[in-house]
Order: sequence, then structure tokens, then C-alpha cells
Amino acid sequence: MLTNVVIVGGGTSGWMSASYLKAAFGDRLSVTVLESKRIKTIGVGEATFSTVRHFFDYLGLPEHVWMPKCNATYKLGIRFENWHRKGSYFYHPFERLRVVDGFPLTDWWLHRKPGDSERFDQDVFLMSAICDAERSPRYMDGTLFEQDFKEQADPKGRKPERSTLTEQDTQFPYAYQFDASLLADYLCAYSTERGVRHIEDDVVEVARDDRGWISHLRTREHGEVTADLFIDCTGFKGLLLNEALEEPVISFQDTLPNDRAVALRVPVDMEKRGLRPCTTATAQEAGWIWTIPLFGRIGTGYVYASDYTTPEEAERTLREFVGPDAKDVEANHIRMRIGRSRNAWVNNCVAVGLSSGFVEPLESTGIFFIQQGIEQLVKHFPGADWNPQLRDSYNRAIGNTIDGVREFLVMHYRGAGRNDNQYWKDAKTRALPDGLAERLDMWRSKLPTTESIFPNYHGFEPYSYHSMLLGLGGVDLKAPPALALMDDSAAQAEFKLLRAQSQELAKRLPSQYEYLAQMH
Repeated sequence: MLTNVVIVGGGTSGWMSASYLKAAFGDRLSVTVLESKRIKTIGVGEATFSTVRHFFDYLGLPEHVWMPKCNATYKLGIRFENWHRKGSYFYHPFERLRVVDGFPLTDWWLHRKPGDSERFDQDVFLMSAICDAERSPRYMDGTLFEQDFKEQADPKGRKPERSTLTEQDTQFPYAYQFDASLLADYLCAYSTERGVRHIEDDVVEVARDDRGWISHLRTREHGEVTADLFIDCTGFKGLLLNEALEEPVISFQDTLPNDRAVALRVPVDMEKRGLRPCTTATAQEAGWIWTIPLFGRIGTGYVYASDYTTPEEAERTLREFVGPDAKDVEANHIRMRIGRSRNAWVNNCVAVGLSSGFVEPLESTGIFFIQQGIEQLVKHFPGADWNPQLRDSYNRAIGNTIDGVREFLVMHYRGAGRNDNQYWKDAKTRALPDGLAERLDMWRSKLPTTESIFPNYHGFEPYSYHSMLLGLGGVDLKAPPALALMDDSAAQAEFKLLRAQSQELAKRLPSQYEYLAQMH
């Protein structure tokens, strides 16, 4: 059996990998993290998927234990500003759609907008009102807002009517936003307390045997470091997988041209500012700006295409966007490698995180890719025979996940209504990944279903596609003709119920700042 794993590189990917492996295998597996003192974590603030709760649950870490240590906040979705047109916004929340007479509310909304509303997200999701009101998804006693909706008596005295809102319907209602550096430090302490060895040193040579497999690493101060399995968490550099093993990278630049970012860590009085429970993506002239509210500061950055603007112009745009709070804050300029390694697992080396693959952070998929990579590695963990079927299955799962996210992000730009400069005009004519053009044609007549989205697991469900297609505003969508022959009174009643529930939650829930301040 394999008993010795060395993870090269720390940061979020290295320490998430170490902590998960230790939780999975305990003392039956020796885990070492070999981390350079000179290399800093890229992230200034990370937003996540709602599936990340499984990671913390697996480690046995409740929110009140880890969140204050990482300045973490709740994220109920993403707020997209200026993608349809300047001054517009909508939410992509963690909330499955309610269904009436076999059709999701989005279909009914296209058929007959309640009150001629232009804000589909306010009409079909609860989360929009909660985000606008800057509320916490939990009451002060820790209960989730979902508990509000139990059986409700019909006002006319008929049989009890159950709201369509359940945990299954809403997916899980939130994810997290946190300081990536603080999380790495926290997981480092968590892992080393449980037996993970931590070496701070530089790798000066990656030695290979006659088969081309990695035999050992030569370090500057600790000599040779050996292992059965090496995990490459060295970021865009890909020291083991891409440099030493020469595994090629498949570029996505032809479809996703944003290749750089400039980021700021901005101290802010969040009690005074307010703590919106979402990440914001604000469209700009050559990309978009993220705003991630943490407890005590915001993480913000401009993701842009270097073919359309310069680093100096991008930094100036970002500072003007942030305002006076950005004065004297050091900027971090980042070159991004947009694409994925052809295979994430080669010989006895598995890449996790940026060295495996990365698309721009528009839908907060960086941590999701790390989690998917390490969870799949545990499920495919090799034995002494190094069964190639496990390796091949792992590579398919990781490749499909990244390719699916790529397609979903490309849809954001093709579907955006914004068309006011060359960057946004080019987004409408740029190459599409194979299959997306046909899917877009289908979605114009019938909103996406499980059968019509990217066929392999990539984290996004049909409701996410509905959110983006309806909110972006650049794709002409039609309601199913069948609805014209159906009675819409039940759908209209559901719209009315949802609006009442949204307003009630916005009143009753505590502010996110109030809830997190209590946790701190």
C-alpha cells in the first residue's frame, strides 16, 4: 500500500489537501507539506460554492470554530452589476427554483411576469431580498431561515398548504467568503496538530527514475525528500506536473481572454459600511471587478484582458472604483494561466488547485476545483499496483469539471446584454467551446434542463443557467408555448407567496454584521 504523500506548495490548495487526507486516512498515511517561505498565497479574499460546507463538515469544523479565525462571512449568491446594461443588477443565488404544474417559476415568469416586473430574480428567488437587506441566513440562535416555512394554514380554512421551500429545493442556502491566507494558516495548524509534517524549504531539483516517475525532491536545506505519491500545489508554475513531468496545458484563452488581475486588501469599517451576504461582480470596460466583503475589510480586484487595457490603467480603474479607502493600499498584480493541464494525474504526481486548472474567478470556482480535486483523489486513491483505471477515471472527472465551468463562464460573456465597447462587442463573436452554440440555440426556445446543459458534473445546475440567461439580458428567450394553454393562477399565487415570504425574511432576519459580530 502507498503510505507516504508529499504535497509541494502550501497556501489554500496545499493545506486543504493535507487536512482532507489526514481526516480521510488518519495515521495510516504519512502526509508532508513542503512549502517555500518565499512564495505567498495569491488570494486576497476567496468566495466559494455552497458545497464547501461538506469540506468543513468532513474535517469536523463547525462554523463558530473556524469562521472568526478567517474573517469569514456568509455568501448567499453573486450579485452581477452592469452586465445587462449600466445601472442594472441581478442575483445568482444558491436556491433551486420552485415548480408549479411541472414548470419552473422562470418559465412562468417568461410567460407572464407578475406585475410586468423586470427583476426576475426578485420574483423567483427568496435570496434577492435577503441580499438586498444585507441579512444573515441564520437567526441569532443559529437556526436557518428555512425553518420559518413549515406547514401554513390556508387563510380560507382549507387543508394546510406546504410552502415549496425546503432544504432540498434551495440546495444549501449559502457558501462562505474568507481570507485565503488566514484559512491556509488555520488549516496548517489543524493539520500539523494531527500529525502532518511541515517543511519550509525550496525545491531545487525534481529527480525522475527510469520510468519517468518522480523518485525524490532535492531541497535547499533538508536534502532529499521522498514519497510514494507527490501532490503538486505549486500554483500556475506547475513545478512538478508541468515543468518536471512536461504535462502540457490546454489553454482557454481563445474563449476566455481575461488573463490578468490586480487586487487590493482594503480595510473598512464593516459595521458602518454594511456586510452584504454575497460576492459582487461589476462589469467594466475590459473585464469585471470582484468585491468580497470579509469581517473587517473587503477583498477586491479587477479581472481583465491584457489585450484591451494595461496593468496601470487597470489599477487606476480599480482604485477609482473603490474610492478613498483604497489610498495607500498596496496592489497585487497577478498573471493568470487560463486553462487546464491535459491530465491532472501523471505517473505518481497529482496536481490540485491552480496547477491542475483555472478559469477566471467569475463564479468563485477556485476553491471548488481544489475541493473537487482532493475529494476525487481520496475516492481514486491508488494501491500498490497503481491501477491505471483509477488514474484515468480521476483525469476524466477533473477535466470534465473544468471544461464544464469554462462553458458556463463563456455563456456569461456571450449572453451579456452589454455591447458598448470593443471588449463587449468581441465577446459576442468570440469562439465558443464545442457544443455551446447548439445549446444556446436550444435554450432560446426552452430554458436549460438537466438533459440540455453540459452533460458532465461541473457544479452548476439548471437553475444557475436560468439565473444567468434571464439576468444577463443578451439572449432572446421564449416561454414554453404550452403555458398559453394552461391556467396560470397557481403560478401567480406562488409568485405572491414568494414575495410575501421574501419581505417577511428581510424584516425578521438579523443583519449579517450583527450575527457575525456575535460569533466573534
